[in-house]
Amino acid sequence: MVLTSGLLLLFALHLLSTGVRPDARASKPSLVLMEALKPLLTVESDMADEGSDFLHNYFDLVGVRQDNLHLQQQLAQLEGQQRRMAELEAENRHLADLLELREALATTAIAANVIGSDATGLSRTLMLSAGDLQGVQRGMAVISIDGVVGKLIAVSHDAARVLLISDHNSALDAFDQRSRARGIIAGVVEDGLVMKYVDRSEDVKPGDMIVTSGMDGIFARGLLVGTVARVSQEGPGLFLNVEVKAAVNFRELEQVMILTARPAVATMQANG
Repeated sequence: MVLTSGLLLLFALHLLSTGVRPDARASKPSLVLMEALKPLLTVESDMADEGSDFLHNYFDLVGVRQDNLHLQQQLAQLEGQQRRMAELEAENRHLADLLELREALATTAIAANVIGSDATGLSRTLMLSAGDLQGVQRGMAVISIDGVVGKLIAVSHDAARVLLISDHNSALDAFDQRSRARGIIAGVVEDGLVMKYVDRSEDVKPGDMIVTSGMDGIFARGLLVGTVARVSQEGPGLFLNVEVKAAVNFRELEQVMILTARPAVATMQANG
């Protein structure tokens, strides 16, 4: 196509150059050829214009794509900053709640972050971001804004491990806030809490709040442990089967308060 057009164009130029004479008969072939070549030359001109437009459009699209990528990167950075600010705001609110709790308890305490959990699955423990350099000692009580968490069983310079009350090796003296029935809170191997050694004659009902008695010298009296989920009298034993739902969601725990001052041991009568 291009070769043919080139040959025709050369031939036309030759005729035009040789045919330009005053004689009208000599100019007729060149005029006829000009009219014949006009459509072809017009098509080639249009094709050249379209090719030029295509290149301009292509480079314009490349520029737009680069601008879009740049805008997307800026948007991602802004969204990341917004998420970090929201997280900081949530942490600040949580810390403020912990400080209010410390003031309400009128005791000394240290806030700590949860930085890990038991990797073996053999026990229910959490790692905290405070150690003896911050004044933390083994045996101290750990609580959250929702309730009792557990007690410290190991302390290093900058970290500590807390044994959760949901661990089957844990034992916590507590009582039913409504009926004053007393028992020992312990974890079960499967999951959850039970209240042991509650006499069958005691009035314990689902929905009752279970709080610490303060008689173990670790937890202050009146801290929320959980609520009674189920009560049964199965078997010939002397005690009720009391299942308790923990007030704290241990899987979602992020920040805690370590009570650095041990409470005075409380005295409590069975009905007081």
